[in-house]
Amino acid sequence: MTTTSKPNPLVTYGLFLAWAVHDAEELAFGPRWLRENLPGLRERFPGVPEAVWKAAESVDEREFAVAVGVMAGIVGAAAVAGARSGGRSAFYQGAVNGFGLHGLVHLAQAAAVRGWTPGSATSPLVVVPFALWARGRLRRAGVLRPVGLGGVAAGLAIAAGATVVSHAVGRRFASHF
Repeated sequence: MTTTSKPNPLVTYGLFLAWAVHDAEELAFGPRWLRENLPGLRERFPGVPEAVWKAAESVDEREFAVAVGVMAGIVGAAAVAGARSGGRSAFYQGAVNGFGLHGLVHLAQAAAVRGWTPGSATSPLVVVPFALWARGRLRRAGVLRPVGLGGVAAGLAIAAGATVVSHAVGRRFASHF
């Protein structure tokens, strides 16, 4: 039996906290790991389009740091929307879903390369558990929106879109400074 109540602020603002822990791992290791592993990845995955490799090659620390900052704004806005709405915000719940799915993508990447990738350490320890915990709390509060296959696809699309926007802003900013 569920009742409609306001979830603990850790459920909503915790999204930003969990994201910050996760992105600290990505920020610390992402660009360097990619530079060091790109030749082996190209060889191992020859079917990946050349445009993907070129885009990956061009990411430097400045662009990545700005992209993380832009994503901080997006995730922070989602957390605030969640807090203001008592967890009911579709933006907030979509961000929680996208964040959890993003963690699964990191785990799939690590499996594909048969090793650690930036983000794969915090995904099973922080990202996925937080998303599942937050969804459980929202369910108990009676405010969780049901998510079907379309919702999963939308969550992945939103996470991917936010990543693309973040990196586009990062690239534009980094190229000017």
